[in-house]
Amino acid sequence: MSTRCGQIASGCMSYGLFPLPMLDLPSHFPPFLTFLTPSSLPPSLYSPLESAMLWVDKYRPKTLDKVLIHEDTAQNLKKLVSEQDCPHLLFYGPAGSGKKTLIMALLREIFGASAEKVKVENKAWKVDAGTRTIELELTTLSSTHHVELNPSDAGFQDRYIVQEIIKEMARNRPIDTKGKRGFKVLVLNEVDKLSKEAQHSLRRTMEKYSASCRLILCCNSSSKVIEAVRSRCLNVRINAPADEQIVKVLEFIGKKEGLQLPPGFAARVAAKANRSLRRAILLLETCRVQQLSRGILVLE
Repeated sequence: MSTRCGQIASGCMSYGLFPLPMLDLPSHFPPFLTFLTPSSLPPSLYSPLESAMLWVDKYRPKTLDKVLIHEDTAQNLKKLVSEQDCPHLLFYGPAGSGKKTLIMALLREIFGASAEKVKVENKAWKVDAGTRTIELELTTLSSTHHVELNPSDAGFQDRYIVQEIIKEMARNRPIDTKGKRGFKVLVLNEVDKLSKEAQHSLRRTMEKYSASCRLILCCNSSSKVIEAVRSRCLNVRINAPADEQIVKVLEFIGKKEGLQLPPGFAARVAAKANRSLRRAILLLETCRVQQLSRGILVLE
């Protein structure tokens, strides 16, 4: 159980959500999150791989059709990529609202299931910075169709790394032998934290290599992204979900996990999450782990 607590704590820190508030149950509640019998649950719930995953990852919708929140946006994105070439996109909205989920589902819509076959690696880059060459190392998440990274991790060198990454992707343009997609996608997170110099560099580079590289930009605040970049993207606003929508997702997860949530408990978790779906799911799993390790708890 301590291992699982550690996993959740690590996940919270990676999402910038640590520490989570204590969420416990009053003593007069029935036994919290009672498990149904294993025989009534799908075998996949007991596979070693899925049991090791955090719920926030395990229940992330893989396709646009399975998105439970922002359904209209998901269907508009599906229509967009089916009717025309995918433009550059800028997803913006508060943390935990579902931007990354929609982006991942969109990549699958564009490229198929192979977009899910990703690897994480620390990649070294040699970048020409005027009179000198600098070496940078960034963590990337990539498939054969896309690369995802946070360029602001490069600090003062962010403008050089943005140029180099897009140039490299353009050089490795896929050969479209089946009439599908002849471009790769670069997903840049936290573009609102890029320096103004890096954003202007991004604008110039995205124009030059638009035939072979599409950009999906992700940020919390579009007002911190320069107009020259915003105007070259289709802007997609992702609002924070309402508590009622979060409750719907928590109850869905509870059912899939074979749990019986006490009346009103999902609503209390949603209220604590401050309209962050990611935070709510992590809270729910934290409560389950706490209950298994400590017994009945008290909601503060």
